[in-house]
Amino acid sequence: MNTPRYLAITGGIGGAKLSLGLASILGPEALAFVVNTGDDFEHLGLHVSPDIDTLVYTLSGEVDTETGWGCRDESWQFMAMLDALGGETWFQLGDRDMAMHVERSRRLAEGQGLAQVTKELAGRLGVAHRILPVSDDPVRTRVQTTAGWLDFQHYFVRDRCEPAVTGFEFAGAESARLNPDIAAWLESEALRGVILCPSNPFVSIDPMLAVPGLRDRLCACPAPVVAVSPVVGGDAIKGPTVKMMRELGVPNSASQVASHYRDFLDGFVLDSVDVALAGEIESLRMAVMHTHTVMVSLEDRTGLARAVVDFVDRLG
Repeated sequence: MNTPRYLAITGGIGGAKLSLGLASILGPEALAFVVNTGDDFEHLGLHVSPDIDTLVYTLSGEVDTETGWGCRDESWQFMAMLDALGGETWFQLGDRDMAMHVERSRRLAEGQGLAQVTKELAGRLGVAHRILPVSDDPVRTRVQTTAGWLDFQHYFVRDRCEPAVTGFEFAGAESARLNPDIAAWLESEALRGVILCPSNPFVSIDPMLAVPGLRDRLCACPAPVVAVSPVVGGDAIKGPTVKMMRELGVPNSASQVASHYRDFLDGFVLDSVDVALAGEIESLRMAVMHTHTVMVSLEDRTGLARAVVDFVDRLG
């Protein structure tokens, strides 16, 4: 009998928190992760993959638990010397973290694909679960703002999300090829469900959905597809999600997130503070579960993971 499988789709710190909970209760044969690459960029001659690295460091125990990104026990001598030399220091790369970018860039330059490089580097750090970049081909998020078009990291890190957002584009997505391992998981008879971890819908999930084949496969998926809301009580636990919603003129509510995915979602997980929105979301023809979704401790992460998997199983 095939092991039941679950596929988690994630991007950013919030998604990595639930990912850790899921990895704590589901083994490598039962769980794989689809990861956003729209945040990737070339910096200081290196290929940097922020969402991939956040997930790798989180699952390996190497993450800085105070920030939710980067490496624990980090030092910053490289950045100090770069500053002294007049180099670009707006994007902070710690000394331990630099090793990841240098080795990734070396392997990519030799002709390996991003998926293979990610598998090998994550494995070196003890990560057994599959981490699947959405594509080996470059997909780059660009943010349209009142200050003009900005590459995502310029908007997010350099400019600290200050310019007002008016739109997005995902350069390269239309010609990108979906990671074939993702298609294989979605088409597996053993698939029990797909889980969208709590991530920014506009710049974490939408870049992946823009890759041809992923959204169509989610719409046709015979297993339940559920999402965990990144918005709680009208606010985002992490990141600029709600700021973006306001600037785009859409309601900053969990129900708006559910509506954003209405063409393929079967279920939606609300925080208990938003239970009054359940009826509105059910009118979108999806089931609703409410529970405690704010993850502070490891127990919060594993508790939410168990609740979400139980929800998926009930829908199936």
